[in-house]
Amino acid sequence: MMNLIKQAVLTFSMAISFGASTVALAEDAKANEVIAHIEEAIAEINKHDFNAAYIHEKAARSASDEIVGNEATVKQGLDSLIKAQIIGKSADEPKAIAELNKALSIYKSI
Repeated sequence: MMNLIKQAVLTFSMAISFGASTVALAEDAKANEVIAHIEEAIAEINKHDFNAAYIHEKAARSASDEIVGNEATVKQGLDSLIKAQIIGKSADEPKAIAELNKALSIYKSI
């Protein structure tokens, strides 16, 4: 009987641990998706294509919304993405890239 209880507790602990690992992996995947879109946006701005950059910024924002946990960090990154989109409308390449680099470093910290 005691072995059965120990086994049940161990199984339950492993299930919780696995669930937490799965959530962490999902967060990492979404953060990596955001990072990839930001990097693509920077590349598009370097090619003077603000329309393509905007598409990647929008995709980064959507992926960012799916990151759970790290709410304060995600909010900072999202704020930088929004600023970059606004700056991009005025076609100020250096400022847009600087803001995207700021967002990039924030999302890499997750």
